[in-house]
Amino acid sequence: MVRTLSQNWWLVVLRGVLAILFGIAAFIWPGITLLTLIVMFGVYAIFDGLIAIWTGLSRTRESSRWWMFLLEGLLSIGAGIAALVWPGLATLVFIYIMAFWAVFTGILEIVAAIRLRHEITNEWFLALGGVLSVGLGILLFLQPAAGSLAIIWIIASYALVFGILLLILGIRLRSWKLPDTTAPLSSPR
Repeated sequence: MVRTLSQNWWLVVLRGVLAILFGIAAFIWPGITLLTLIVMFGVYAIFDGLIAIWTGLSRTRESSRWWMFLLEGLLSIGAGIAALVWPGLATLVFIYIMAFWAVFTGILEIVAAIRLRHEITNEWFLALGGVLSVGLGILLFLQPAAGSLAIIWIIASYALVFGILLLILGIRLRSWKLPDTTAPLSSPR
């Protein structure tokens, strides 16, 4: 798992950059309609899902847990397509879709961080991103009727923080070195 993540560190960085760009765009244009935010979310979720699926499928030979990335990716793509196909859905439905998506993907990220804790250092960045995802989802479940501007700012803040955490994790994965398995074993003295 670590080998694939370290070899594909740029995918983690790309996910982080996309999240940051999404967050910045939502802050720059706070007066945008929720419909525009729904479209932006749909496009982001589809790209994020494609990257997660590619990450999962590239790990099928190395780990039996590759399906977690695949499941996260399929869920993201499904949420993105739903947002693009039915942009006129009531705001409340969209908020619940986003809340479910955030909680579910957050749980998967926490599980992945727990599984990586013995293989890499600073896996807590991924866990913290997962906790933030779950927190956003719970907040959206508890306060669905909040004003659209507040929702935009909450989502933009989440996207920025989560994107920064993914960016840091990706950069750390880039510098992670695999142990040299070709070196001869030394005999005990």
